[in-house]
Amino acid sequence: MPFIHIQTIEGLLSKENKAELFERLTDLFVEIEGRGQASFRNHVWIRIDEYAPEQWQLGQLRPTKEMIQLMSTLNINE
Repeated sequence: MPFIHIQTIEGLLSKENKAELFERLTDLFVEIEGRGQASFRNHVWIRIDEYAPEQWQLGQLRPTKEMIQLMSTLNINE
């Protein structure tokens, strides 16, 4: 049984984004690890932990709540 642990910056994922991640990751693990057996869905654990922006750093970039709010308003599909 897989345990999938996602860590992300608080405020980046909407409720809908999380629901889609749960669904698509579960589908993927059913297909690969469960070999397509639908009953395997009941054994896929997924956890999303969100942490304040101040707890992250990438190189010299330290995100702020304002940066995250701006990013969440951008339409990245355009």
